[in-house]
Amino acid sequence: MLSRADLEAREARVLAPCATLSRDSRGREYPETESATRTAFQKDRDRVLHTTAFRRLEAKTQVFLNASGDHYRTRLTHTLEVQQVARSVALSLGLNETLAETVALAHDLGHPPFGHAGERVLDGLMAGHGGFDHNTQARRIVSVLEQPKAEYPGLNLTLETLDGLNKHDRANLGQPSLEAQLVDAADALAYTAHDLDDGLRSGLLSHAHLLELPLWAELADQTGISGAILSEGQRRTLHRELLGWLIGDLTAASDAAIVENGVGSAAAVLVLPERLITYSPHLRGLLRETSVFLKGNLYRHWRVEMQVEQASRVLTTLFHAFVQRSSMLPPQFQARTGQEELARVVCDYLAGMTDRYALDMHASIAAPAQHAPHF
Repeated sequence: MLSRADLEAREARVLAPCATLSRDSRGREYPETESATRTAFQKDRDRVLHTTAFRRLEAKTQVFLNASGDHYRTRLTHTLEVQQVARSVALSLGLNETLAETVALAHDLGHPPFGHAGERVLDGLMAGHGGFDHNTQARRIVSVLEQPKAEYPGLNLTLETLDGLNKHDRANLGQPSLEAQLVDAADALAYTAHDLDDGLRSGLLSHAHLLELPLWAELADQTGISGAILSEGQRRTLHRELLGWLIGDLTAASDAAIVENGVGSAAAVLVLPERLITYSPHLRGLLRETSVFLKGNLYRHWRVEMQVEQASRVLTTLFHAFVQRSSMLPPQFQARTGQEELARVVCDYLAGMTDRYALDMHASIAAPAQHAPHF
């Protein structure tokens, strides 16, 4: 049986010089004995997987409401796709795939119900109270809100995993590790590919319309798929080939950037002026155009905008109801109102809800008491 020391030695022997090694971890905020058979990052990964917040991702919106259909991506399936991409590319580049996997599994824990629409609504409701950002909320969940042990708040993850969740606020922190940079790239890669696929599946996007997009036109040319209407098999082929194209380009361009910069350690990565996990210039341009296209043609589609309105009404009603009558909060949230601002406690409660739970809770407030569901 391999011990933790054996696994750490294997990392040091196999991984690239610029990879983040488990044995070099800066530790945890609250010192604790490490596992005899798992590395520190394996322990982090397992703690994230067993959180309530991770299980709730199954019933949280990606683009289409969770109840819209059985085959659309949810926050959970998106997270697993990000994990797969990050782990695959990390293995190819000789990076620490366990750290990349851990950050990928935790990166969307802070998303509220109703996708980005829910995030915008909560941010507006929390104006004057610090706002709301799903990346900051993910850090809050693993550092404060999830509490499997009484000895300390949160999951007590390693500082490397926590730093990987600092996606935007990096003042005085330098560049993220290559593993964290990879998760950022894998996140954008996964949602670009699967949102195009879900857009086609839903009928909100058409193949003919997508052919006006340079990325899609080049993909269609690569696969030899032409015509205005796609078969089910052709749609699947295009999605598969798009993933392969993006992953291959990301891997090759990142490898070239790492070699060109000559980084010889994980510490050297942190002080570089630019990130090393990147695409080729050609694909970067295509992806920028694709992002603009998706925003205008899918994320702002009138059918999706109806979901935005629903999210606004549900979350706004619930927020004001709980702020005005905090006694309706569950006991564990009521207990925190003496130590934290009420608006933040309410926001934490709402952000943790699934789409379904938020809709049911809203209905229970609006409906006659005799029809209210039990919670």
